[in-house]
Amino acid sequence: MLHKHTTAQSCAELLEQFERQPKGIQPGVQLQFVGVGPRDVYNISAPFLDKGEPIIAGRVESRETELSEVVFFHQRGESWVPHPSHAPYQLQDPFFTRIKGELIFGGVKLVMDPADPDKIISWVTEFYRGQDIASLSLFLTGPDHMKDVRLIELANGEIGVLTRPQGEKGGRGKIGFFKCAELEDITAERIADAPVFQDQFLELEWGGANEPHLLSNGLVGVLGHIASFEGEDRHYQAMTFAIHPDTFEKTPMKIIARRSSFPEGAAKRPDLTDVIFSGGIVRKPNGLADLYVGASDAEAYRIEIGDPFLEYEQL
Repeated sequence: MLHKHTTAQSCAELLEQFERQPKGIQPGVQLQFVGVGPRDVYNISAPFLDKGEPIIAGRVESRETELSEVVFFHQRGESWVPHPSHAPYQLQDPFFTRIKGELIFGGVKLVMDPADPDKIISWVTEFYRGQDIASLSLFLTGPDHMKDVRLIELANGEIGVLTRPQGEKGGRGKIGFFKCAELEDITAERIADAPVFQDQFLELEWGGANEPHLLSNGLVGVLGHIASFEGEDRHYQAMTFAIHPDTFEKTPMKIIARRSSFPEGAAKRPDLTDVIFSGGIVRKPNGLADLYVGASDAEAYRIEIGDPFLEYEQL
């Protein structure tokens, strides 16, 4: 059901609900990326078509640093290899959507200390637009210290904007939402000023939107993540919920996958062992969907699950 206000549930409560659900899914499959040397590929996008060819954008990074680049990969046999026609972007955590016929691509840009080029002092979300990857150009930079800003074209042609403030407004990270008429109407100031859902996360937990989908009934289905600390260890799960873009009503969140849904693998650090970061979801006509995730800041996986948005289309 859609509600103006929901009761925030903890990660533990949502995980308990998830574990009670019949799984009926195969274990996740690790995606193989080659051509980037010893670096890791993680926090990938779902595949998208560029001039008819499936492309995955992935965060490529050495294990001992967070200085990364986003590489566009195409598939060759069982592996994904860097596309020879597309240069990397100096970004993290890539995402894409399509608005009014244009490809919108983005990621997180690190801001370095001018006095110490290896020291990260902030980050912003950058957005590029074009007819395809080759024609992308920067058109929007989000607010300082804000990740997980996402755009979606709504059923009436307006643009929905999902935000993720932290600090005084958002604590460890809450989700906001607003609408506008055109891409040109979106500014860092409007993103920073967006109203925030105050009833989704407990104060010591956090989350964010990773990929919005326009559903058949005009609702916005949101693929995101919910996270918590246990001591120094981080715990991230993939979740979904839906928003009515006109009334700002929403459904409660539900977890759709966790790290143990996938095979064991490498981790960037011990505190990141129980982390998956939702990259994207591809809905299929048989009631199933392919979920793409980064795992433990070191690997990338795909898993087939029941389409989590189908229940929202019945509302």
